Amino acid sequence: MDEIVLQNCELFLFDMDGTLYLGDNLFSFTNELLKTIRDQGGRYIFVTNNSSKSVSDYIKKLEKLGIPAEYNDFMTSSQATALYLLEHHKCDNLYVCGTKSLKKELLDNGLNITDDYNKTDCIVMGFDTELNFKKLEDVSRLLCTRPDIPYIATNPDYVCPTEFGSVPDCGSVCDMLYNVAKRRPIVIGKPSAAMPELAMKKYGVSRDKTLVIGDRIYTDIKSGLNAGCRTLLVLSGETDLETLNNSADKPEFVMNSAEDLLFVLKRKFI
Repeated sequence: MDEIVLQNCELFLFDMDGTLYLGDNLFSFTNELLKTIRDQGGRYIFVTNNSSKSVSDYIKKLEKLGIPAEYNDFMTSSQATALYLLEHHKCDNLYVCGTKSLKKELLDNGLNITDDYNKTDCIVMGFDTELNFKKLEDVSRLLCTRPDIPYIATNPDYVCPTEFGSVPDCGSVCDMLYNVAKRRPIVIGKPSAAMPELAMKKYGVSRDKTLVIGDRIYTDIKSGLNAGCRTLLVLSGETDLETLNNSADKPEFVMNSAEDLLFVLKRKFI
């Protein structure tokens, strides 16, 4: 492994769940890793596909875990979806199959939300931890009776890791709806290059000095590859070695956990 490449990175785009913590359990190395990056003049951004929480909710979650954070430390699929909707569906009434936090994020960006499928112009699917059958029935009705209705998903993840295993994420629900209406949504979050590209542009850092770190090949690593960044897969979350070996997409670096990155960075000035 070329440690100099990692030590020369200036922008670190971290997935969170499965990379810096698991469920409500913070990994023991996380705070030291983040402090080391800042102390060495780098910048880290929390990049997540989890659209069940707004940025303000994530700030509260990280502070509860012991990680100080502010709004500019995040790039979420909710934010990226809001930007897409503002560009393409600014005046539409959105039926949002998502949490109250996702709805608030969209409303705070000046978008319109309706709970009435008769008044819906566009469907937005998120990681909905408040999912109920009425939402599934409403979206099924819209997809079946209006085959051309715009259909947007915040992220394609099949599962969200937890301390006990996993729970179904947005991609799994979208697959269930595909069985109903044979429709696939436009997906905004990772593996799209949008979030890494927005972060690089915002902070003026080149692709070769930007490192995407995450535990999923098909979202985290693929987004970095699509954006032309450096990529680091950690095996502390969803992906195991068998999955890695069977994947056509290969990260530039592989580590057991982000703690190994901490060790590399601490050797920078030795």
